[in-house]
Amino acid sequence: MALIDSFLRLMSEKNASDLHLAAGTVPAFRILGDIVLSDQNQVLEDKSLRSMLYEIASEDKIKTFEKIGEADFAYEIKEYKRYRVNIFLQKTGIGSVFREISDNIRTVNELGLPSVVSKFASLSKGLALVTGPTGCGKSATLAAIIDEANSKRACHVITIEDPIEFVHKNKKSIITHREIGAHTKSFAAALRASLREDPDIIMVGELRDMETIALAMEAASTGHLVLGTLHTKSAAETLERIIQVFPSESQNQMRSIFADSIEAVISQVLLKGKDHKKRYPAVEILIGTSAVKNLIREGKTYQIPSIMQTSKKYGMRMLDDSITDYLHQSLIDAEEAYKYANDKNKFFRFL
Repeated sequence: MALIDSFLRLMSEKNASDLHLAAGTVPAFRILGDIVLSDQNQVLEDKSLRSMLYEIASEDKIKTFEKIGEADFAYEIKEYKRYRVNIFLQKTGIGSVFREISDNIRTVNELGLPSVVSKFASLSKGLALVTGPTGCGKSATLAAIIDEANSKRACHVITIEDPIEFVHKNKKSIITHREIGAHTKSFAAALRASLREDPDIIMVGELRDMETIALAMEAASTGHLVLGTLHTKSAAETLERIIQVFPSESQNQMRSIFADSIEAVISQVLLKGKDHKKRYPAVEILIGTSAVKNLIREGKTYQIPSIMQTSKKYGMRMLDDSITDYLHQSLIDAEEAYKYANDKNKFFRFL
């Protein structure tokens, strides 16, 4: 058993989603979205923490960390849990964050997401994006969509991640997992190669840069379903962020390509329940209808919220409407609703 495992078991006992370890501080846990300091008052020392982290990291990851000051990898306690790990340098020495990865891939319904999300698994081509802040459940949503496809379609799914999170077992489909660093050099390199690997669905863990985004749109427009994530807080912002990645002289061309490929955007946040025992996903959904695609081509993404409000029959919904539903069901309190709302004026009266 690795020395770090005792911290991870304590993390599980506390039902924490994340474990924070940093030299010069006590361990901390993220529980229902809030950071909670350990009550053990055990200040971690750089030398001992570094030793614990190096014990579970590969030589390549250690070299990467010592060269650039940070590294990502996955760690597994056999027959127990898997974790996504980031190690980094900070003022008082080494630090790390462990995110627990559930070995149970939950369905769209079990995650509390709208049923329309499961339909994205049946798309034959196009780009479907899941967006939101860190820790909002984007990976779980993508895993649910892939599991839906795996259960109902006979196809080839390639996942490109840094590191691999949810591990899918073959059902009706073949699932190929690829990890940046271990199996391929970069997201862009893996995406480029995937087009020669007979995929039906390509999942890109993060659309980080212009090259990756351009390749994702190319794959989506040539008969593949491409799933990906961004750290944006609304559907309209996501559309504009994608276009703004490209140089100004090519943006009109990219708008047209993007409009042709986009099929859906899911923007989500996790809301803390009033009972402080559960979190609920508030979701905004944009569907790539003809009206939406035309607004993208014309550079009028600021009009998209209006289209979404009048297109609920297609499965579209605004984030604030999702938050309002939870508030009216008394599942969350007014402060939580106000905190995450896009239009805070709508919720001010509830405070």
